[in-house]
Amino acid sequence: MPESNIHRGDADIGGVQNHSYYHNVYGMLMARSTYEGMVMYNTEKRPFVLTRAGFIGSQRYAATWTGDNLSNWEHLHMSLSMVLQLGLSGQPLSGPDIGGFAGNATPRLFGRWMGVGALFPFSRGHSEAGTVDHEPWSFGEECEEVCRLALLRRYRLLPHIYTLFYVSHKKGTPVAAPLFFADPQDTELRKIETTFLLGPLLVCASTLPDKGAHECAHKLPNGIWLPFDFGDSHPDLPVLYLRGGAILPVGLPIQHVGEASLGDDLSLLVALDENGKAEGVLFEDAGDGYGFTQGDYLLTYYVAEVHSSVVSVKVLKTEGSLKRPKRNLNISILLGGGAMISSRGVDGEEVHFTMPSEFEVSSLVATSELDLKERLETIRPIPDMDEPSGQEGTELSKTLIVLKSGDWFLKIVPWIGGRIISMTHVPSDSQWLHSRIEIHGYEEYSGTEYRSAGCIEEYKIVRGHLEQSCVEESKVCLEGDIGGGLVLQRHISILTDNPKIVQIDSSIEARSVGPGSGGFSRLVCLRVRHTFTLLHPTEVVVAFTAINGSKQEISLDSGEVMLEGGLRPNGEWTLVDRCSGLSMVNRFDHRQVSKCLVHWGTSDLNMELWSDERPVSKDTPLRICHQYEVTQT
Repeated sequence: MPESNIHRGDADIGGVQNHSYYHNVYGMLMARSTYEGMVMYNTEKRPFVLTRAGFIGSQRYAATWTGDNLSNWEHLHMSLSMVLQLGLSGQPLSGPDIGGFAGNATPRLFGRWMGVGALFPFSRGHSEAGTVDHEPWSFGEECEEVCRLALLRRYRLLPHIYTLFYVSHKKGTPVAAPLFFADPQDTELRKIETTFLLGPLLVCASTLPDKGAHECAHKLPNGIWLPFDFGDSHPDLPVLYLRGGAILPVGLPIQHVGEASLGDDLSLLVALDENGKAEGVLFEDAGDGYGFTQGDYLLTYYVAEVHSSVVSVKVLKTEGSLKRPKRNLNISILLGGGAMISSRGVDGEEVHFTMPSEFEVSSLVATSELDLKERLETIRPIPDMDEPSGQEGTELSKTLIVLKSGDWFLKIVPWIGGRIISMTHVPSDSQWLHSRIEIHGYEEYSGTEYRSAGCIEEYKIVRGHLEQSCVEESKVCLEGDIGGGLVLQRHISILTDNPKIVQIDSSIEARSVGPGSGGFSRLVCLRVRHTFTLLHPTEVVVAFTAINGSKQEISLDSGEVMLEGGLRPNGEWTLVDRCSGLSMVNRFDHRQVSKCLVHWGTSDLNMELWSDERPVSKDTPLRICHQYEVTQT
């Protein structure tokens, strides 16, 4: 949004100001206005608002999702750190798009992500249009079973998670906390990114495609940590531990929260510390509304203690005016190795039972560990997609490609959209692309939607002499399967006869479109999207002569501009940096381009070329061939 935009804010927050004044808090103010509007509409219900943008204090109004991520293992790994960092920043209710938003998840990736994502504070699957179905049943029976187990885990742990949100509401602590919260003095714990805490509950996940959580070595904090499960251990689910000295409240394995009531059976998992003691807390209220602010809730503090081999579990104290429901209480004492002993009673009454002898404990632990080992060996992990084979260049699909010749030094990652992540002009030592490996830089889509198929698929090298681990060439041909019998092919070359120019010749081609469609594909649009770095945003313009003959300059204040018809550039437009004296010229055949889009970011610029949107056949591909050259202004 241009800084010159005017916002008419309320007087108490600054009044009428330009966008630069409100920029950092704009997202939070949107969430706040939505929240307050919903409260005004219905004072009896708690609003649920979900936002991506925010600021310190946003947690008062909305949950946060971590943005449009990608369906790959790197983003699964990153999602854990992002949730933990948001928690440390004061936002306890956050989570990613499980399975990834852009691109197509594989069965194992989706199941593994659901396994850990079901234990995030905010748990939701979501994907963009044009991707494969991202529902649990879309990836086969094995993945569906893992997702079922993962979601049942979440529902069983909801009493505990809900209690953590109450504690966060009162004290500001994260719901999902980094591992070092268990032992701040152990600096090694700060390096661990795949394990996190839900209060005294330790969740150990794996983000490695070929290794489940049970196969990974997990560093545990000092103290007693006892493994347990709900009879649901699986190679693609996280491993759970309970800290010694903790009592964990657990609910029934329900299908949705509408099935639950305060009178349902309650379970307590007890992990005794070295002194034979444990304590825990459970918060309960109506589940909606604001009665809890008037004391209409029940906060129960449970304690357990061993005396002469007899364990007693009782309510130490309570808070709130909500009456304790009449319900059964199931108590399980964790012994180690997944073994436990159980007893039943009535909630609110003291429960006693006798601990087994040391010999009996050892026998129970050994039996439990053997049962777990045998169970994991008999469970079939989620199969991943078969690795593609037979195409020339497949073995190099995850090799960084370097094109180096004349004035140019380019870096290309075939395995994520075949994107160009670096475009260095050697004579001026200037880097033109704004990119990370997984997003931005130079990318292409097969539809008018942002990040449609083509931008994150794995591309294969179909031509070129590529034999080194980090290949240096002057040209390469990449090809990506974008579904529906279509491929997106891209020839990238530094011209031999004019090494000042980079040329990219791209096309969407029909390879195996079904006869039922008359040989034509779905509607597609070749959308070329390059994200340029702006070192001097206020000194940059996009200049060109339009097809209608008019001279045009588009600056930062123009915002997003779509150029169509006679307003399109007549085969050439230029990014001009008046401060550096350098310009990036982009030339193309205007007959291949139906629209041009300019979009300004805070420190980057998109200049996009769009083809017509139409079906393609084997004889009628879509094509855009264009060139880049850096010149002195």
